[in-house]
Amino acid sequence: MYAVVNIIDRLTAGPALGDQTTTLNPTLSPRPWLDLTYQGLAILFALMPVALALYLLSANGRSAVRRIGLTFARPLRDLGVGVGLAALIGLPGLGLYAIARAMGFAVQVQASALDAYWWTVPMLILLALKNALLEEVVAVGYLMERLRDLKWREPYIVVASAALRGSYHLYQGWGALLGNFVMGLVFSEYYRRKRRVMPLVIAHTVMDTVVFVGYSLLPAHVRDSLHLS
Repeated sequence: MYAVVNIIDRLTAGPALGDQTTTLNPTLSPRPWLDLTYQGLAILFALMPVALALYLLSANGRSAVRRIGLTFARPLRDLGVGVGLAALIGLPGLGLYAIARAMGFAVQVQASALDAYWWTVPMLILLALKNALLEEVVAVGYLMERLRDLKWREPYIVVASAALRGSYHLYQGWGALLGNFVMGLVFSEYYRRKRRVMPLVIAHTVMDTVVFVGYSLLPAHVRDSLHLS
């Protein structure tokens, strides 16, 4: 709902959508130790829905992490699948974003506004992991299991999960809506077939880490060419 209200705000604010900017990981305090504290607390609070989803999935006595495949039972295979999915989604996703930016259908995304401290890169990696756990456990694992319990048909479950993923990225513009919907279709279909969310968490963490950390390492002219700054 917030993303829908946000895109309405952007579309009616005056400047064209393509001339607007959003920051994914802003600085929360000008003082380093407070910024670190706020960032850590934000991660902790953001993971509460993950804990709640796992609790609800275990209500019948079954292990929730085993039910959705959030385990380390197949580390090498999960890592390989995760990296493969990250490449499959991430590389075309950058191209789609660049096209959407050029056409004015996406806002300019600043991946990180954190100042350069000793903890900046580890914090960005933790933020990437937080995003991955929140989205894959809740929007894929939990949602799809609950819709199965409600006897939804499999194709509808996949589309519902993908639509949810796309909708809450709408604040970034129409390109993000489309790109994340497609990503959602791929990830949800994988989960439908394999019933394992761990490779999706790995893939999402890899993609966000590349964006968050890579953003700060890219030269300014490269970021400009990709419409990242």
